[in-house]
Amino acid sequence: MILVATSTVEQTQAVAATVAEHVAAGDLLLLVGDLGAGKTAFAQGFGAALGVTEPITSPTFTLARQYQGRLLLHHLDVYRLENLNEVMDLDIPELLEGDSVTLIEWGDAIAPALPANYLELRISFGEGDDDRLVQITAVGPRWSARERVLATALGVAPC
Repeated sequence: MILVATSTVEQTQAVAATVAEHVAAGDLLLLVGDLGAGKTAFAQGFGAALGVTEPITSPTFTLARQYQGRLLLHHLDVYRLENLNEVMDLDIPELLEGDSVTLIEWGDAIAPALPANYLELRISFGEGDDDRLVQITAVGPRWSARERVLATALGVAPC
């Protein structure tokens, strides 16, 4: 596990950019946090680091958006899904194929239905208005192998 404290939106987006520098085709990332914690801001920094030039917005009502960058970015928001059948309709395993990376907001809600091989990014509120704590947890071997390298790039030691 990696813990990173940020005090501005830009710092949170810089963490996202560092994570984006370490993604590979087929990676799955779950964004977790309360409303307003910064999941979409993280996605914006992540996408910008992948070379996405169009504005990244929350896909709350559309469920999914795609953005072209160094890798195709599938950005999903599963907040409104009510059951696992709706999750299955998203066909996430198919999204993980090819030259793409998948980023899912509210991903903890559907984690049991996903392949156990992802990076969880839990964003929580800090004491100040813009203070955030980003907890990064590798689940499965795909990300576990990169966790130490990612921690070094973020300038922190893994916990």
